[in-house]
Amino acid sequence: MAEPAGPLRSPGFWLHHAALTWRREVDSKLRPAGLTYTQFVVLASASWLGKKGTAPTQQEVAEFAGTDRMMTSKVISTLEDRALIERTADSADSRAKRLTVTPEGRAVVSGAVRVVAEVDSHFFGDGERRESLLEEMRSIARG
Repeated sequence: MAEPAGPLRSPGFWLHHAALTWRREVDSKLRPAGLTYTQFVVLASASWLGKKGTAPTQQEVAEFAGTDRMMTSKVISTLEDRALIERTADSADSRAKRLTVTPEGRAVVSGAVRVVAEVDSHFFGDGERRESLLEEMRSIARG
């Protein structure tokens, strides 16, 4: 096996730096809404999954968002304290909790989704380049 070319030739190195740059921009733009990016992802995931008609479970939100279950629970507690989300027992499974985004939470997430979409548009561009990048990232993420 050949000697690695170094970090400047590593796609992982540049992916990491691109993600850090994007994350700083998103965090900066979400700050006025009082959300961290992780809170946004959990709230937006609960909102999106809830549009299917049944309030999602905490576990479903964690899986969809790609977040750790314990961290998700802590984030949900913060969102619950801010009255952006409600957590109720699942009638079919006493161990599970169902999540409902409150009207205030829907208003916050609606504005935050627009903010993140604007950052995405600025950061990734639009059109063919963006679609190509999306396709490549999906492929990488799915393994």
